[in-house]
Amino acid sequence: MELPRPADPLDLARPGIPAEQRRSPEVRRRMSGPAMRAFFQIAQAWKLSTEEQRALLGWPPESTFYKYKANQVGTLSYDMLMRISLVLGIYKDLQILYPEPDLANRWIKLPNSNPLFGGRPALALLAEGGMDGLYQVRRLLDGRRGAWN
Repeated sequence: MELPRPADPLDLARPGIPAEQRRSPEVRRRMSGPAMRAFFQIAQAWKLSTEEQRALLGWPPESTFYKYKANQVGTLSYDMLMRISLVLGIYKDLQILYPEPDLANRWIKLPNSNPLFGGRPALALLAEGGMDGLYQVRRLLDGRRGAWN
């Protein structure tokens, strides 16, 4: 029996947000604060450095990054919201694949034998591969866990 897919409040592609509204400044404004708070919680769980966090966010200027950390978020770009949505999906996939929270949270920093990573940790692809790297890791993990359709 297939269970319904849980709603991801930051999934910009979900049916609850019509395609023509996904780039709307109002929609992005409403999602920005919660998205950034969720990102920082994941970054803490993954024990990411400031540089690793900035890389996953698409290299916002350092001063802007620290404003985000101080909860002065404003309206994030569509690109940044998509990046955070992908990070949330990766986090969720890892929590499902590895029920031991410590392993799930360390996975991105562990050497990986999958050809996608070439023996390097997933974090290297996430940080260096830009948006494409985030999508590749998300697709890999979705496939491993038998993602919902």
